[in-house]
Amino acid sequence: MSGFKRVILVVLDGVGVGALPDAETYGDKDAATLPHVAESVGGLTLPNLQAMGLGNICDIKGVSPCQQAGAAWGKLTQLSAGKDSVTGHWELAGVVKEQPFSTFPNGFPDEIIRQFSLLAGQEPLGNIAASGTDILRQLGEEHLRTGRPIVYTSSDSVFQIAVHEELMPPTRLYDLCARTLEMLKPYGLCRVIARPFTGGDPDSFRRTTRRHDFPVVPEGETVLDHLQQARIPTCGIGKIGDLFAGQGLSQSITTRNNTEGCSQILTVLGQQARGLVFVNLVDFDMLYGHRLDSRGFARALHEFDAFLPRLMSRMTGQDLLIITADHGCDPTTPGTDHCREYVPLLAWSAQNQAAVDLGTRNSFADIAATLAEIFALEQDYGKSFLADLSGCVSAA
Repeated sequence: MSGFKRVILVVLDGVGVGALPDAETYGDKDAATLPHVAESVGGLTLPNLQAMGLGNICDIKGVSPCQQAGAAWGKLTQLSAGKDSVTGHWELAGVVKEQPFSTFPNGFPDEIIRQFSLLAGQEPLGNIAASGTDILRQLGEEHLRTGRPIVYTSSDSVFQIAVHEELMPPTRLYDLCARTLEMLKPYGLCRVIARPFTGGDPDSFRRTTRRHDFPVVPEGETVLDHLQQARIPTCGIGKIGDLFAGQGLSQSITTRNNTEGCSQILTVLGQQARGLVFVNLVDFDMLYGHRLDSRGFARALHEFDAFLPRLMSRMTGQDLLIITADHGCDPTTPGTDHCREYVPLLAWSAQNQAAVDLGTRNSFADIAATLAEIFALEQDYGKSFLADLSGCVSAA
């Protein structure tokens, strides 16, 4: 098999495939996002993912195992502590986080709120762990009356700031978030999230697509950094730029939903002939997992499956497609937060469509190791599965 020159790495945000051995310590022992979504809707119809071998990874109602799968399949184990998007993506890129980010499930201490109040010019509302949609119903009207920003968190390491776009334009909110992130550095928090919303009453309050994440920078060099240092193009689509604080990316393209994300993949393939195209499709997690909407989750899976033939038709024999996830977000289990799960691994190339079982990998970082081997980079993370795909080492 000749050398790969381009890799399309697609992260299906929140699409886990079963609880990790340590999931019980995170309160997730019963989580199994993809199998549970399939069961709750009476089965999934995913012919293209099935043909790749998705049904070989775990039991999925409606998606049968495929003895003659057209791709390599397996699942990845998360080594890093935590179950948030930043930690998951960092590990995919080669940074394993041994200590979890700080979380504040009972709200932020007075010291943090005092400092934030000075930045915002007034004391915030909320300061609780809550669903983003629920807290707007609870505090949105008081926010409109008082102008006080709404601050909330979750089981993840996040400081979320919600304000109505008519009271504070998103650009001002982004500035406040950036200053808040700087203030929070000593506390080990992962990210600050701007949550602009619109509407005039609890029934009409809606978070807008102008969400923006402000994360800390990765705690070490990622494969993205190494690619950039080697002058190999790296394009992030969706929230990739946010998750890596823009670090290691030649180009960053924001999107509002999965449809835009898929469209941008095709656009970038027509512009970038080599390197890495790193994509996050967020709707599974943001719109459906957190909102306990199994039917919406299933619909998004069907839409992605229907997109795959278009993507594959645009790929050359020197392209490799890798499909995975960053954590689980099971809409059928109690709570609305992420789940500590294995994530799927599918790898497809037009040059080699033989069925290959990649097994249960020891780390998400095996993807980073594979990228490093493809592009002939030095690597000190994970174990490459490139030889399992091809029987030989492929270099750009």
